[in-house]
Amino acid sequence: MHNLHLKIITPKRIVLEKEIASITVPSSEGDLTVLPHHTHLFSLLNEGIVTYRTEKNEEVLAIGGGYLETDGKNVQLLVTRAYGQDEIDHAATVKAIEDAKADMKQVKDKKQLQDISTLLRRSLVDLKLLKRKAPKTFHNE
Repeated sequence: MHNLHLKIITPKRIVLEKEIASITVPSSEGDLTVLPHHTHLFSLLNEGIVTYRTEKNEEVLAIGGGYLETDGKNVQLLVTRAYGQDEIDHAATVKAIEDAKADMKQVKDKKQLQDISTLLRRSLVDLKLLKRKAPKTFHNE
């Protein structure tokens, strides 16, 4: 089986580096799936959920905005943040959403609105990731 070498990088660290079968990312043009031998591509990424498959598993991560680059053998995601379901506190996420919605009603300036909108958007992505079912495991029979 042909694989892709995936590397997910944030400004602070390399979050993940592994061999995968495919990856689906939230690009600025909609969801984009990269398979082995994909044509060369450089794409803008939106905040959202990344799904990648290995031969036996499907895994999900939340990412901040950034870029994807691939040559059909390697895939690099350069993103502002990346983390898995186990790194999110459900109660804190729900509270952040409620607080952001309440704060939006009292916005005083454009910068404050932008900050609250960013927090709300990130919290909604976190909640979406938490609602995803546990990663799938594939059995080769």
